[in-house]
Amino acid sequence: MERNELYPVFLKLNNLNVLIVGGGNVGLEKLTFMLKSSPNANVEVVAPRFLPELVELVNKHDSVKLTMKKFKKKMLKKRHMIIACTDDLEVNKRIYDLCRERYLICNIADTPPLCDYYLGGIVTKGNVKIAISTNGKSPTTAKRLREFFEEVIPEDINKMVENLNEYRKTLKGDFEEKVQKMNEITQSLKNKEN
Repeated sequence: MERNELYPVFLKLNNLNVLIVGGGNVGLEKLTFMLKSSPNANVEVVAPRFLPELVELVNKHDSVKLTMKKFKKKMLKKRHMIIACTDDLEVNKRIYDLCRERYLICNIADTPPLCDYYLGGIVTKGNVKIAISTNGKSPTTAKRLREFFEEVIPEDINKMVENLNEYRKTLKGDFEEKVQKMNEITQSLKNKEN
């Protein structure tokens, strides 16, 4: 059976420099979901032209910059993460190859073989965030799972997280003792739900 071997991470996009190449519908979609999850992400969007909706979105986020130019390889300097979503497959492939040479992680939209990472479905409830991946095979399934989790996870889950964090701060002892105590507390919460 095939297995998803992706390693999930949660990036602090306000500490990283992200470049999106492409100002059309896909660029708008990628930026919209990125800013929904990380509203203070440091992003530069480069394209010779932009959809008006993309410009409107960028105007609401001080940490995002628009550059109305064609992509040049010097634009990869001081970047951590690249998303290429132009409508020119040759440009996208060139960006991917340049990223590989520079050890930059890159996502070429709608081209799984040219992706170092995928942008999955994300559910956020306060401090709780769940990322959903279908290994690049079915974004629609990830979307449906996201909708399901948004519905079933209670809005007040953040209160539980904050309360447990405060309790954790009061615990004495070594790491193992703290883990054991937190496991006892959270197990009793689980039992109350059943």
